[in-house]
Amino acid sequence: MIAPQPFYEERGTLIAIDLLLRAQAERGNEVDLLTVHLGESRSYAGLQIFRVRPWPRPRRIRPGLSLAKIWCDLFLFFAAIRLVRQNRYRLIHAVEEAGFMALVIGKMFRTPYVFDVDSSMTTQIINRFKWLSPVTRLLKWLESIPARHAAAIIPMCDSLAEDIAHVSSQRIFVLNDICLPGNPEATADDLRELLDIKNELLVMYVGNLEPYQGIDLLLDSFGKVIERGTCSRLVIIGGLTEDVAKYRAQADELNIGQHVNFIGPRPVGALDKYLCQADLLVSPRIQGTNTPMKIYSYLGSGRAVVATNLQTHTQVMDDSTAALAAPEAQAFADAMVRVLGNEEERERLGKQAATLAEEKYSWPAFKRQVDRIFDELEQDLADSSLSG
Repeated sequence: MIAPQPFYEERGTLIAIDLLLRAQAERGNEVDLLTVHLGESRSYAGLQIFRVRPWPRPRRIRPGLSLAKIWCDLFLFFAAIRLVRQNRYRLIHAVEEAGFMALVIGKMFRTPYVFDVDSSMTTQIINRFKWLSPVTRLLKWLESIPARHAAAIIPMCDSLAEDIAHVSSQRIFVLNDICLPGNPEATADDLRELLDIKNELLVMYVGNLEPYQGIDLLLDSFGKVIERGTCSRLVIIGGLTEDVAKYRAQADELNIGQHVNFIGPRPVGALDKYLCQADLLVSPRIQGTNTPMKIYSYLGSGRAVVATNLQTHTQVMDDSTAALAAPEAQAFADAMVRVLGNEEERERLGKQAATLAEEKYSWPAFKRQVDRIFDELEQDLADSSLSG
Protein backbone atom coordinates (compact mmCIF):
# COMPACT_ATOMS: atom_id res chain seq x y z
CA MET A 1 0.00 0.00 0.00
CA ILE A 2 1.31 3.45 -0.95
CA ALA A 3 -0.14 6.16 1.30
CA PRO A 4 1.13 9.65 0.40
CA GLN A 5 0.02 11.12 3.72
CA PRO A 6 1.44 11.30 7.25
CA PHE A 7 0.41 7.92 8.62
CA TYR A 8 -0.88 7.79 11.25
CA GLU A 9 -2.67 11.07 12.03
CA GLU A 10 -6.20 11.54 13.24
CA ARG A 11 -7.88 12.86 10.11
CA GLY A 12 -10.25 11.36 7.55
CA THR A 13 -8.11 9.62 4.94
CA LEU A 14 -5.58 8.39 7.50
CA ILE A 15 -8.31 6.95 9.70
CA ALA A 16 -9.77 5.16 6.67
CA ILE A 17 -6.37 3.69 5.84
CA ASP A 18 -5.97 2.54 9.43
CA LEU A 19 -9.38 0.82 9.36
CA LEU A 20 -8.48 -0.93 6.12
CA LEU A 21 -5.14 -2.13 7.52
CA ARG A 22 -6.94 -3.50 10.56
CA ALA A 23 -9.42 -5.34 8.31
CA GLN A 24 -6.58 -6.76 6.21
CA ALA A 25 -4.86 -8.00 9.35
CA GLU A 26 -8.05 -9.79 10.40
CA ARG A 27 -8.15 -11.41 6.95
CA GLY A 28 -4.62 -12.70 7.50
CA ASN A 29 -3.13 -10.67 4.63
CA GLU A 30 0.42 -9.35 4.74
CA VAL A 31 0.76 -5.67 3.89
CA ASP A 32 3.83 -3.47 3.42
CA LEU A 33 2.79 0.15 3.92
CA LEU A 34 4.93 2.82 2.26
CA THR A 35 4.30 6.31 3.63
CA VAL A 36 6.02 9.58 4.48
CA HIS A 37 8.29 10.38 7.40
CA LEU A 38 5.55 11.94 9.53
CA GLY A 39 2.95 10.20 11.67
CA GLU A 40 2.53 7.76 14.53
CA SER A 41 3.36 4.08 14.25
CA ARG A 42 0.73 1.35 14.04
CA SER A 43 1.04 -2.35 14.81
CA TYR A 44 -1.10 -5.03 13.18
CA ALA A 45 -0.39 -8.65 12.37
CA GLY A 46 1.28 -8.91 8.97
CA LEU A 47 1.93 -5.15 8.68
CA GLN A 48 5.33 -3.59 7.98
CA ILE A 49 5.67 0.19 7.69
CA PHE A 50 8.32 1.76 5.47
CA ARG A 51 8.91 5.52 5.61
CA VAL A 52 10.71 7.73 3.15
CA ARG A 53 13.24 10.22 4.54
CA PRO A 54 13.16 13.28 2.28
CA TRP A 55 15.76 15.98 2.69
CA PRO A 56 14.91 18.66 3.54
CA ARG A 57 12.11 17.13 5.58
CA PRO A 58 8.80 19.03 5.79
CA ARG A 59 7.65 19.40 9.38
CA ARG A 60 3.99 19.21 8.41
CA ILE A 61 1.90 18.14 5.43
CA ARG A 62 -1.57 19.66 5.35
CA PRO A 63 -4.51 18.06 3.50
CA GLY A 64 -4.63 18.85 -0.21
CA LEU A 65 -2.00 19.86 -2.72
CA SER A 66 1.16 21.52 -1.42
CA LEU A 67 4.85 21.78 -2.26
CA ALA A 68 5.64 19.64 0.79
CA LYS A 69 3.34 16.90 -0.51
CA ILE A 70 4.83 16.99 -4.01
CA TRP A 71 8.35 16.84 -2.58
CA CYS A 72 7.54 13.79 -0.46
CA ASP A 73 5.74 12.11 -3.38
CA LEU A 74 8.97 12.12 -5.37
CA PHE A 75 10.70 10.12 -2.64
CA LEU A 76 7.69 7.80 -2.33
CA PHE A 77 7.80 7.02 -6.05
CA PHE A 78 11.43 5.89 -6.05
CA ALA A 79 11.02 4.02 -2.76
CA ALA A 80 7.99 2.20 -4.22
CA ILE A 81 10.03 1.12 -7.25
CA ARG A 82 12.69 -0.31 -4.94
CA LEU A 83 10.17 -2.21 -2.78
CA VAL A 84 8.27 -3.68 -5.73
CA ARG A 85 11.51 -4.76 -7.39
CA GLN A 86 12.61 -6.48 -4.17
CA ASN A 87 9.34 -8.13 -3.19
CA ARG A 88 7.27 -8.65 -6.33
CA TYR A 89 3.92 -8.07 -4.62
CA ARG A 90 0.73 -9.67 -5.82
CA LEU A 91 -1.13 -6.37 -5.62
CA ILE A 92 -0.40 -2.67 -5.14
CA HIS A 93 -2.97 -0.64 -3.21
CA ALA A 94 -2.54 3.03 -4.22
CA VAL A 95 -4.19 5.81 -2.22
CA GLU A 96 -5.15 9.04 -4.01
CA GLU A 97 -2.25 10.48 -6.09
CA ALA A 98 -0.24 7.30 -5.49
CA GLY A 99 -2.42 5.92 -8.29
CA PHE A 100 -0.09 7.64 -10.76
CA MET A 101 2.90 5.93 -9.15
CA ALA A 102 1.15 2.55 -9.23
CA LEU A 103 0.27 3.02 -12.89
CA VAL A 104 3.94 3.43 -13.86
CA ILE A 105 5.30 0.82 -11.46
CA GLY A 106 2.57 -1.65 -12.39
CA LYS A 107 3.58 -1.39 -16.03
CA MET A 108 7.27 -1.78 -15.15
CA PHE A 109 6.81 -4.95 -13.09
CA ARG A 110 3.50 -6.28 -14.47
CA THR A 111 1.87 -5.86 -11.06
CA PRO A 112 -1.86 -5.06 -10.86
CA TYR A 113 -3.02 -2.21 -8.66
CA VAL A 114 -6.20 -0.95 -7.06
CA PHE A 115 -6.87 2.78 -7.00
CA ASP A 116 -8.22 4.00 -3.64
CA VAL A 117 -10.12 7.27 -4.17
CA ASP A 118 -10.91 9.19 -1.01
CA SER A 119 -11.65 12.54 -2.65
CA SER A 120 -11.55 14.40 -5.95
CA MET A 121 -7.99 15.61 -6.43
CA THR A 122 -9.20 18.10 -9.05
CA THR A 123 -11.73 19.61 -6.66
CA GLN A 124 -9.08 19.98 -3.96
CA ILE A 125 -6.71 21.71 -6.37
CA ILE A 126 -9.33 24.10 -7.75
CA ASN A 127 -10.61 24.97 -4.28
CA ARG A 128 -7.11 25.96 -3.19
CA PHE A 129 -5.85 27.45 -6.45
CA LYS A 130 -8.90 29.05 -8.06
CA TRP A 131 -6.80 30.54 -10.85
CA LEU A 132 -6.54 27.00 -12.24
CA SER A 133 -10.31 26.86 -12.91
CA PRO A 134 -9.90 27.33 -16.69
CA VAL A 135 -8.02 24.00 -16.89
CA THR A 136 -10.52 22.02 -14.80
CA ARG A 137 -11.36 19.68 -17.70
CA LEU A 138 -7.68 18.94 -18.27
CA LEU A 139 -7.16 18.21 -14.56
CA LYS A 140 -10.16 15.87 -14.52
CA TRP A 141 -8.77 14.03 -17.54
CA LEU A 142 -5.38 13.65 -15.87
CA GLU A 143 -7.03 12.45 -12.67
CA SER A 144 -8.90 9.77 -14.62
CA ILE A 145 -5.76 8.12 -16.00
CA PRO A 146 -5.02 5.82 -13.02
CA ALA A 147 -8.69 4.81 -12.88
CA ARG A 148 -8.67 3.70 -16.52
CA HIS A 149 -5.80 1.24 -15.98
CA ALA A 150 -6.45 -0.06 -12.44
CA ALA A 151 -7.54 -3.62 -11.72
CA ALA A 152 -10.30 -2.04 -9.62
CA ILE A 153 -11.22 1.32 -8.13
CA ILE A 154 -12.28 1.75 -4.50
CA PRO A 155 -14.05 5.09 -3.91
CA MET A 156 -15.30 5.95 -0.44
CA CYS A 157 -18.76 7.20 -1.45
CA ASP A 158 -21.35 6.98 -4.20
CA SER A 159 -20.68 10.42 -5.72
CA LEU A 160 -17.04 9.55 -6.36
CA ALA A 161 -18.11 6.20 -7.82
CA GLU A 162 -20.48 8.00 -10.21
CA ASP A 163 -17.72 10.36 -11.36
CA ILE A 164 -15.32 7.47 -11.94
CA ALA A 165 -17.91 5.45 -13.86
CA HIS A 166 -18.02 8.23 -16.47
CA VAL A 167 -14.32 7.86 -17.27
CA SER A 168 -13.45 4.23 -16.52
CA SER A 169 -14.94 0.86 -17.39
CA GLN A 170 -12.96 -0.89 -14.64
CA ARG A 171 -14.70 -2.48 -11.67
CA ILE A 172 -15.75 -0.12 -8.91
CA PHE A 173 -16.22 -1.17 -5.28
CA VAL A 174 -17.65 1.50 -2.97
CA LEU A 175 -16.09 1.21 0.49
CA ASN A 176 -17.95 3.57 2.79
CA ASP A 177 -16.38 5.04 5.88
CA ILE A 178 -17.94 4.07 9.18
CA CYS A 179 -18.95 5.27 12.60
CA LEU A 180 -15.64 5.12 14.42
CA PRO A 181 -15.54 2.69 17.34
CA GLY A 182 -14.68 4.41 20.60
CA ASN A 183 -11.76 3.51 22.82
CA PRO A 184 -13.11 2.38 26.21
CA GLU A 185 -9.91 3.63 27.85
CA ALA A 186 -10.11 7.11 26.31
CA THR A 187 -11.25 9.94 28.54
CA ALA A 188 -13.17 13.05 27.57
CA ASP A 189 -13.75 16.41 29.21
CA ASP A 190 -17.15 17.16 30.68
CA LEU A 191 -17.81 20.09 28.37
CA ARG A 192 -20.60 21.61 30.41
CA GLU A 193 -18.36 21.72 33.45
CA LEU A 194 -15.23 22.74 31.51
CA LEU A 195 -16.96 25.58 29.66
CA ASP A 196 -19.50 26.50 32.34
CA ILE A 197 -22.48 25.62 30.17
CA LYS A 198 -25.52 25.57 32.44
CA ASN A 199 -28.92 26.10 30.83
CA GLU A 200 -27.76 26.40 27.23
CA LEU A 201 -28.25 23.80 24.52
CA LEU A 202 -24.92 22.52 23.23
CA VAL A 203 -24.32 22.73 19.46
CA MET A 204 -21.17 20.90 18.32
CA TYR A 205 -18.97 20.85 15.23
CA VAL A 206 -16.09 18.36 14.89
CA GLY A 207 -13.43 18.45 12.19
CA ASN A 208 -10.71 20.50 10.59
CA LEU A 209 -11.23 24.18 9.87
CA GLU A 210 -10.35 24.22 6.18
CA PRO A 211 -12.45 26.65 4.08
CA TYR A 212 -14.46 23.87 2.36
CA GLN A 213 -15.88 22.84 5.73
CA GLY A 214 -18.05 25.96 5.83
CA ILE A 215 -16.95 27.40 9.17
CA ASP A 216 -17.69 30.93 7.89
CA LEU A 217 -21.23 29.77 7.12
CA LEU A 218 -21.52 28.15 10.55
CA LEU A 219 -20.46 31.28 12.44
CA ASP A 220 -22.72 33.54 10.38
CA SER A 221 -25.64 31.15 10.93
CA PHE A 222 -25.00 30.78 14.64
CA GLY A 223 -24.95 34.57 14.96
CA LYS A 224 -28.51 34.58 13.64
CA VAL A 225 -29.45 31.80 16.08
CA ILE A 226 -28.23 33.95 18.97
CA GLU A 227 -30.03 37.03 17.59
CA ARG A 228 -33.30 35.09 17.72
CA GLY A 229 -32.84 34.43 21.41
CA THR A 230 -32.13 30.70 21.22
CA CYS A 231 -30.20 29.84 24.37
CA SER A 232 -27.31 27.82 22.98
CA ARG A 233 -23.53 27.45 22.94
CA LEU A 234 -21.44 26.41 19.95
CA VAL A 235 -18.45 24.14 20.69
CA ILE A 236 -15.95 23.58 17.88
CA ILE A 237 -13.58 20.62 18.22
CA GLY A 238 -10.53 20.42 15.93
CA GLY A 239 -8.43 22.75 13.84
CA LEU A 240 -4.84 23.91 13.65
CA THR A 241 -3.70 26.67 15.99
CA GLU A 242 -3.66 29.33 13.28
CA ASP A 243 -7.11 28.36 12.02
CA VAL A 244 -8.55 28.46 15.52
CA ALA A 245 -7.10 31.94 16.04
CA LYS A 246 -8.58 33.13 12.74
CA TYR A 247 -12.10 31.92 13.47
CA ARG A 248 -12.02 32.97 17.10
CA ALA A 249 -11.33 36.52 15.89
CA GLN A 250 -14.16 36.17 13.38
CA ALA A 251 -16.57 35.09 16.11
CA ASP A 252 -15.58 38.17 18.13
CA GLU A 253 -16.24 40.40 15.10
CA LEU A 254 -19.72 38.89 14.86
CA ASN A 255 -20.27 39.63 18.58
CA ILE A 256 -20.81 35.94 19.38
CA GLY A 257 -17.40 35.21 20.90
CA GLN A 258 -18.92 34.56 24.32
CA HIS A 259 -21.26 31.98 22.77
CA VAL A 260 -18.58 30.06 20.83
CA ASN A 261 -15.85 27.85 22.30
CA PHE A 262 -12.91 26.51 20.29
CA ILE A 263 -11.35 23.69 22.26
CA GLY A 264 -8.90 22.39 19.63
CA PRO A 265 -8.28 18.76 18.65
CA ARG A 266 -9.37 15.86 20.82
CA PRO A 267 -8.44 12.15 20.46
CA VAL A 268 -10.48 10.22 17.91
CA GLY A 269 -10.80 7.39 20.44
CA ALA A 270 -12.81 9.75 22.64
CA LEU A 271 -14.99 11.13 19.83
CA ASP A 272 -18.06 9.17 20.86
CA LYS A 273 -17.78 10.53 24.39
CA TYR A 274 -17.79 14.11 23.08
CA LEU A 275 -20.57 13.66 20.53
CA CYS A 276 -22.97 12.24 23.10
CA GLN A 277 -22.68 15.46 25.12
CA ALA A 278 -24.19 17.53 22.32
CA ASP A 279 -27.83 18.45 21.86
CA LEU A 280 -27.21 19.12 18.17
CA LEU A 281 -24.39 18.24 15.75
CA VAL A 282 -23.69 20.39 12.70
CA SER A 283 -21.91 19.90 9.37
CA PRO A 284 -21.92 23.14 7.35
CA ARG A 285 -19.68 21.82 4.56
CA ILE A 286 -20.01 23.89 1.37
CA GLN A 287 -17.63 22.24 -1.13
CA GLY A 288 -16.80 18.78 -2.36
CA THR A 289 -18.95 15.72 -2.95
CA ASN A 290 -17.22 13.10 -0.80
CA THR A 291 -18.88 12.52 2.55
CA PRO A 292 -16.90 13.70 5.61
CA MET A 293 -15.90 10.79 7.83
CA LYS A 294 -17.33 12.55 10.87
CA ILE A 295 -20.84 12.21 9.43
CA TYR A 296 -20.85 8.48 10.12
CA SER A 297 -19.90 9.06 13.75
CA TYR A 298 -22.48 11.84 13.95
CA LEU A 299 -25.11 9.32 12.85
CA GLY A 300 -23.90 6.65 15.24
CA SER A 301 -23.98 9.03 18.22
CA GLY A 302 -27.77 9.11 18.29
CA ARG A 303 -27.78 12.92 18.31
CA ALA A 304 -29.72 15.10 15.89
CA VAL A 305 -27.76 16.53 12.94
CA VAL A 306 -28.16 19.70 10.88
CA ALA A 307 -26.23 19.62 7.60
CA THR A 308 -26.16 21.39 4.27
CA ASN A 309 -28.37 19.79 1.64
CA LEU A 310 -25.49 19.08 -0.72
CA GLN A 311 -24.49 15.75 -2.23
CA THR A 312 -21.63 15.46 0.26
CA HIS A 313 -24.37 14.81 2.86
CA THR A 314 -27.45 13.68 0.93
CA GLN A 315 -25.81 10.54 -0.44
CA VAL A 316 -25.76 9.28 3.15
CA MET A 317 -28.55 11.18 4.95
CA ASP A 318 -32.07 12.29 4.05
CA ASP A 319 -34.83 14.17 5.85
CA SER A 320 -35.60 11.13 8.00
CA THR A 321 -32.12 11.07 9.57
CA ALA A 322 -31.05 14.75 9.55
CA ALA A 323 -32.31 18.30 9.15
CA LEU A 324 -30.97 19.38 5.77
CA ALA A 325 -30.69 23.05 4.88
CA ALA A 326 -29.49 25.16 1.98
CA PRO A 327 -25.85 26.31 2.35
CA GLU A 328 -26.95 29.84 3.21
CA ALA A 329 -26.70 31.56 6.57
CA GLN A 330 -30.41 32.20 7.03
CA ALA A 331 -31.52 28.74 5.94
CA PHE A 332 -28.93 27.00 8.08
CA ALA A 333 -29.86 29.18 11.07
CA ASP A 334 -33.56 28.41 10.57
CA ALA A 335 -32.82 24.67 10.63
CA MET A 336 -30.77 24.97 13.83
CA VAL A 337 -33.44 27.05 15.56
CA ARG A 338 -36.18 24.63 14.51
CA VAL A 339 -34.39 21.52 15.78
CA LEU A 340 -33.05 23.13 18.94
CA GLY A 341 -36.56 24.26 19.80
CA ASN A 342 -38.14 20.81 19.43
CA GLU A 343 -36.82 18.13 21.79
CA GLU A 344 -39.13 15.49 20.31
CA GLU A 345 -37.73 16.19 16.84
CA ARG A 346 -34.17 15.92 18.12
CA GLU A 347 -34.88 12.54 19.67
CA ARG A 348 -36.61 11.26 16.52
CA LEU A 349 -33.78 12.29 14.21
CA GLY A 350 -31.15 10.91 16.57
CA LYS A 351 -32.83 7.54 16.93
CA GLN A 352 -33.30 7.05 13.20
CA ALA A 353 -29.73 8.15 12.49
CA ALA A 354 -28.35 5.63 14.98
CA THR A 355 -30.37 2.84 13.38
CA LEU A 356 -28.98 3.73 9.94
CA ALA A 357 -25.42 3.79 11.26
CA GLU A 358 -25.76 0.38 12.88
CA GLU A 359 -27.14 -1.19 9.71
CA LYS A 360 -24.81 0.34 7.10
CA TYR A 361 -21.90 2.18 8.71
CA SER A 362 -20.65 0.03 11.59
CA TRP A 363 -17.40 -1.96 11.89
CA PRO A 364 -19.13 -5.28 11.02
CA ALA A 365 -20.62 -3.66 7.90
CA PHE A 366 -17.19 -2.29 6.92
CA LYS A 367 -15.54 -5.67 7.47
CA ARG A 368 -18.14 -7.34 5.23
CA GLN A 369 -17.42 -4.79 2.50
CA VAL A 370 -13.65 -5.36 2.72
CA ASP A 371 -14.06 -9.14 2.68
CA ARG A 372 -16.29 -8.98 -0.40
CA ILE A 373 -13.91 -6.68 -2.29
CA PHE A 374 -10.73 -8.58 -1.55
CA ASP A 375 -12.30 -12.01 -1.95
CA GLU A 376 -13.11 -11.01 -5.53
CA LEU A 377 -9.69 -9.47 -6.12
CA GLU A 378 -7.90 -12.52 -4.75
CA GLN A 379 -10.01 -14.76 -6.99
CA ASP A 380 -9.04 -12.59 -9.97
CA LEU A 381 -5.36 -12.90 -9.04
CA ALA A 382 -5.70 -16.66 -8.76
CA ASP A 383 -7.47 -16.91 -12.13
CA SER A 384 -4.84 -14.70 -13.73
CA SER A 385 -2.06 -16.88 -12.28
CA LEU A 386 -3.68 -20.03 -13.63
CA SER A 387 -4.25 -18.58 -17.07
CA GLY A 388 -0.65 -17.30 -17.10
